[in-house]
This record gives sequence, structure tokens and C-alpha cells, in this order.
Amino acid sequence: MNYKGNLSKMKTDNGSPIQYQLVLSDQNIDLNKLIGEKISFKFNGQINCVDCGKKTRKSYGQGFCFTCLQNSPLADPSIVRPELSRAQWGEARDIEWAKKHDLIPHYVYLALSSEVKVGVTRHHQIPTRWIDQGATAAAILCQTPNRHIAGIIETELKNHYTDKTSWMKMLRNEVGALSLLEQEIPKAAKYLHPELQRYLKEEAEIMELDFPVEEYPTKIQSLSFDKTPTIEGILKGIKGQYLIFDHGVLNIRKHSGYFIEVDF
Repeated sequence: MNYKGNLSKMKTDNGSPIQYQLVLSDQNIDLNKLIGEKISFKFNGQINCVDCGKKTRKSYGQGFCFTCLQNSPLADPSIVRPELSRAQWGEARDIEWAKKHDLIPHYVYLALSSEVKVGVTRHHQIPTRWIDQGATAAAILCQTPNRHIAGIIETELKNHYTDKTSWMKMLRNEVGALSLLEQEIPKAAKYLHPELQRYLKEEAEIMELDFPVEEYPTKIQSLSFDKTPTIEGILKGIKGQYLIFDHGVLNIRKHSGYFIEVDF
């Protein structure tokens, strides 16, 4: 089979195991069925901005052209640092966009990907956000009315937890025991200032996630279309937004907007 199109981050459906689809423009490819099979990717050098669609020589911030990186609400600094959101004060790159994405309920969560980490996501992004990070388990700690307050809570908890995923450990499946997450949930609640404790969920239910991986790598070799336009190999599994091949790992989300030809 042969497919062509611009890459987007993989679509997912939670299940046992999680179901993955590779997105190429308007085409979706069932990846779970291809685990154990040989897949070939060819990059022709064309990159299109994931926002405006224009060709760009270089991809910025996972798929943007430089202009959109500077101006698009999709690339606003508050995407990475939610405490910077000022939509509740009427300030944003695009206030109408912010009303739909910042001024809505947000969750602060603890996840187990390599170690226990803290994060923020919009209420409708559960469990997608956890899947994209390669978390094996996660739980909602707080619910807030907007992105800014969630970011303030996350900032306070970053004094005790990382907000980064060690992607190499995650892909080697070097993950702490579930009991570690269970132990940290009540601790995290106590770390919060009393004014922020009112946003705590009454009960933090842990969700476990099952990724479709036949074999985890012992050594990590990162693959990139910028260095190797043709990447092919036996697909051993999928975790987070990574394809795990017999000879390396490919971050699909990092290559959003790249025009790719896929054969299998």
C-alpha cells in the first residue's frame, strides 16, 4: 500500500491496547495492524505549516512556520507554560480562540511516564494528553475554571515534581511502579497553598494505559527526516507519539507538516 500526505500527530483511541492511526493529510492509516511489519517513509523535502499551510524551509515548534510561531494562538507561550495565559483579563493573541481553549475547565494531573510528573490539560483532552506523553498511568488532581489557574497550581507543584518526560526512559519502559503514583497523590494535595486546595478533586482516580509494543528497545537511536529522508524498518510498537522500529525511534509529532510517502 502507498500513501502520501502531510504528517500530523497520530490519532489515538484508548483501549487495551491503545489504538493508533497515522494521519497523512485527509488519510488515516491503522498502525496497530502494521506492528511486526516493514514500513518505509520517504520525505521529499516539502514542509507545510500546520496552521497556515504555507511551505516553510524549517519547521518551528512542531510544525509552524516562523510567522505562525510568532503570531498564531496555537503557538502561544501559554501552550507550554499555562501560567502565562492572560485570557481571563481579555489579553491573548486571539481572544475568541482563547475563550474556547483557555477559558474552559482545565485539569492538573500527576502522570507516571518515566517518573511521576505534573501536567496541565484541557478537560476534553483526557486521556489523549496522557497517551501522547507515553504515561502508563495518570490521575486528575485538580479541576480549575481556566488555564491560568491550572498553570499556577502546576508551577507550585513543580517545586516537588518534574513537568518533563524523560523520553528515553519512557521508550525503554523504565517506569516506576504504580504504587509510586498512588503514594504521591495525597502528598501533592498537601503541597498546595490553602487557596489552591479548593480546586482539588474529591477523589483522584488512577487510569492505567496499555501501549501496543511488542519489544522495547534497550538503546535509543533517534531517527529524523532532516538527517535521513528515507526511514524504513520493522515496526516493533508505538508509545506516546513515537514509532518504535527495530533500529530506532521516530517522533511523529516532531515532524508535523512534513510531506511523506509511506509504503507497507
